[in-house]
Amino acid sequence: MVVSEITGTFSGSIERIESELHMKEKIRRGFWKHLLPLPGSLLEKGADRARKAIKTELAFMTEEHRRVHHFVVGQLPAVCEPMAPVLIAEGVDLPVERVVTILDELEERMTFLFRNREGSVVWAYPVTVEATPHHLTFSTGELIYAA
Repeated sequence: MVVSEITGTFSGSIERIESELHMKEKIRRGFWKHLLPLPGSLLEKGADRARKAIKTELAFMTEEHRRVHHFVVGQLPAVCEPMAPVLIAEGVDLPVERVVTILDELEERMTFLFRNREGSVVWAYPVTVEATPHHLTFSTGELIYAA
């Protein structure tokens, strides 16, 4: 019964079932028409490199950077329009000049947010007020687009 729940309607040998269950632990690399097995250590090395790169990329962020970014992400779905630095400054209790500097730094990284020509935030990953093919509806009823 447990095997049928895990593998669906599979009707094969125990060896094939075990092989199927362990498939998630295998790494394969596509080369032309073939999938070649790779050692698991490559995955671990890649994951370690990715963790270090992310940590390096985020090293510039202070607590204020996080507050600004989290505030914008949390409020964009509620306001459904670009957020001006003044509104953000009021929400995070920081001077407008400091918020503009933080927005500059976040936008410079091209990861966290983007502003329109007027300087208002139009998207803060993962949400945007600009139309995209990806619609989000929150449990609170707010509608917004995915960045």
